[in-house]
Amino acid sequence: MLDPYPSLPPRYLRTPEAARLLGLSGRTLEKHRTFGTGPVYRKIGGRVIYAVDDLQRWADQGRRTSTTDVTPTTVRPPRQAASLGRR
Repeated sequence: MLDPYPSLPPRYLRTPEAARLLGLSGRTLEKHRTFGTGPVYRKIGGRVIYAVDDLQRWADQGRRTSTTDVTPTTVRPPRQAASLGRR
């Protein structure tokens, strides 16, 4: 599909709008960012922004056609890696 507005720059969203787009809470998206399990983001000054294309790519990692699908990529819950957690 061709981009109907090729001259416009990519669209960026702040955390609340990005979370709404994904159907998550803003806090869940913040946790994903903290643990490194979330979508790619950018920091401009003190503001965190997400490109819509990056959000879509991250969400597509969880794409499935069946509950038995086995794929190499998956969207993980926002948790700290086991090797970094408390013992």
